[in-house]
Amino acid sequence: MEILSPAKINLFLLVTGKRPDGYHTLFSLMAPVSLYDVLGVNFDCSGLSVTCDHPEVPSGESNLAFKAAALFFETARLEKQAAITIHKNIPVAAGLGGGSSNAAAVLNSLNIRFGNVFTTDQLMAMGAGLGADVPFFINSRPALATGIGETLELYDNLPQLPVLLIHPNISVSTAAVYKSLKFTLTKDKKISNILSFTKQTLFDAKAHLENDLEAVSVARHPEISEAKQRLLDSGATGVLMSGSGPTVFGLFSALRDAENAYHRLAGNAAPGEDIFLTTLLTDGIAAGKHGPS
Repeated sequence: MEILSPAKINLFLLVTGKRPDGYHTLFSLMAPVSLYDVLGVNFDCSGLSVTCDHPEVPSGESNLAFKAAALFFETARLEKQAAITIHKNIPVAAGLGGGSSNAAAVLNSLNIRFGNVFTTDQLMAMGAGLGADVPFFINSRPALATGIGETLELYDNLPQLPVLLIHPNISVSTAAVYKSLKFTLTKDKKISNILSFTKQTLFDAKAHLENDLEAVSVARHPEISEAKQRLLDSGATGVLMSGSGPTVFGLFSALRDAENAYHRLAGNAAPGEDIFLTTLLTDGIAAGKHGPS
């Protein structure tokens, strides 16, 4: 089996509270984009293995895809028999959910291989035990996320807009960003109209792009602000950092404008920087795999 495992962006992300266990609660609009890792699953083998071609991604039992496969086989009471390979196109630790997407892709593919032994809700419950973003990738459709990100409501009012991604050559620790977040300073913003956003609300790039984590990451990494400005200068109708960063995205109203911007930006990319031309996936995983510039 060969599986496409998409990236995601957060079109808005509000931090709404902090639980006694230390986890933060969120309100976010998440959407998959047409940037994919490619997973291969071979069942003509003995035991369970996971290998990845990216030097910063562990192979073996510490890989989230391995944990997903092990959980599936144990829950289904099946013998562990799969050799999984991961070809990475999604940047690592980039705010794009690559590891969670890989885990969900494994759960989905194994479920298909063994005759849909679990329902979608059961797969999402399994995924929630692996990571907060994994349930989102089980469906890989735009969704409003609450709780720590695991409570999802599908959102159908998102246009299929072109998206440019810029991934600066820096690393951002999600845990460190949340630890540095001054939640009391963000509380006052919660009167904003985003909290009234529902699945009936029409998304507006000029009104709804907001990320409470952005200020923390930008303070540490000014490259994020510089990337946002380049996207604005290239004609994006709205720009934002995704998740805890460092990847930023620009939404465009027309594919030709996005393509022209991509060629200009890719021709002047900073050393080690990745730039991707993608599309919002409004109906689940679609054809069209994009790699780095």
